[in-house]
Amino acid sequence: MKKKLSTVLLALAAFMPMTAQNLVKGDYGYLYCHMSDKGEWTAYAVSRDGYNYQDINDGKPIFDPAEHARIEGGTRDAYITRTHNGKGYIMVTTDMCVAKSHKWDNYGIDLLKSDDLIHWTSVTFDYRKGMQNFCDAATAQSPYKDWSTINRVWAPQIFWDPDYRWQNGEKGGYMIYYSMLNRAEEKYDRMYYSYADKSFTKITTPKLLFDWGYATIDADINFLKSDGLYHMLIKKEGGKPGIYTATSKHLNHGWGEPVEDDYVSFEGKKNCEGSSAFQLMGDDTWRVAYIQYSDQPKHYRICKADKYLRNFSDPVDIKGVTGPQHGSFMRITKKEYQRLLEWDKELKANH
Repeated sequence: MKKKLSTVLLALAAFMPMTAQNLVKGDYGYLYCHMSDKGEWTAYAVSRDGYNYQDINDGKPIFDPAEHARIEGGTRDAYITRTHNGKGYIMVTTDMCVAKSHKWDNYGIDLLKSDDLIHWTSVTFDYRKGMQNFCDAATAQSPYKDWSTINRVWAPQIFWDPDYRWQNGEKGGYMIYYSMLNRAEEKYDRMYYSYADKSFTKITTPKLLFDWGYATIDADINFLKSDGLYHMLIKKEGGKPGIYTATSKHLNHGWGEPVEDDYVSFEGKKNCEGSSAFQLMGDDTWRVAYIQYSDQPKHYRICKADKYLRNFSDPVDIKGVTGPQHGSFMRITKKEYQRLLEWDKELKANH
């Protein structure tokens, strides 16, 4: 009887949806992977406590942005996480260089992967090329009539979804979510999503994640064990602007509008964006980092939120980072921490 019951339970488990979640591993420190405010490149900083950081390579590029950003030569808004099996790392960036183009438009994103956090390979997707970018183009419905008029593909992020099913029956994919604008066909920036395969080299045709009737950018999604919901931090550019939160029972649909009375309000009329939520080790509450970009000099802030990613409070400036800007946070092991410090020494010695 026990054997029959265990067989039934295993069979049921195979059909039950798994919780989508990026792998969190490491109990020694934090890696802050970010765009530099000194230029359009990706930089690293490490910390033991999540607030006080040490630059790697003095805040200079951790790789040549021109090598990986094949459209404009700039990597902005870096988002880093572990591969689903814990054997590597993946990153996604906005392929954009305002310093060269002198405009706040861009045309694609870069997907990068690494075995050691130091050496990276990548693929670039130029959305002006349209459906030829997407591995499901033969069967998918295009969101645009004309891709050549695309104006923005902004701030992509990654979320592992074990239940995503590919056309060949394989399960598991990385949901890449980002905002797009095609002024010829839509009135404002909207959130879309694609799926990347496990090799992190192929993506599906973008689908609309939601449309609240006004511009939204810089989404950051986390699954919260406290209430079993997906929570999204997002910058509203329409309605009452600011960084707000929304929730859903599902990763890629069902997103209700943000609540109007619970948002990052303590910065007053200062403009904020690029939010990134992370938890400190041994703490079920959250920290929310963001760039306060209307001040000169700009301030990169970290505030507190409760275990439901609500009730924002106690903002302070990040410490020890040269040129902090839109980026992401990942917990790391002692081995990873020490590897990055050793690499930092090598880089400085070679200079």
